[in-house]
Amino acid sequence: MSAESATLPRVVEQTDTKTRRQPPYHVILLDDNDHTYDYVIRMVEKVFGYTTEKAYELACEVDSSGRVILMTTTREHAELKQEQVHGFGQDPLIPHCKGSMSAVIEPAPQ
Repeated sequence: MSAESATLPRVVEQTDTKTRRQPPYHVILLDDNDHTYDYVIRMVEKVFGYTTEKAYELACEVDSSGRVILMTTTREHAELKQEQVHGFGQDPLIPHCKGSMSAVIEPAPQ
């Protein structure tokens, strides 16, 4: 028997090539009267890695509208960022500050 006659037919398996994406979630910062612009800017820079200019824009938006989307990402990452916002601590410039700012996560439209 020759090597050519012993070759088995090639089997090609089809796989599902569609990439399934996780649904997006917004991390939303809520406004309050217990935190200064400096605090918001510093927190957004450290937790989200934004520039001072971008952090200032976000601080202005949360102050004027009561909430601002800080990031849109996977649910797991959104939950991590929410925990980091909640764990950032008090604003040292406001003596009556009760703690960190509040953030919520909400499903983002797809």
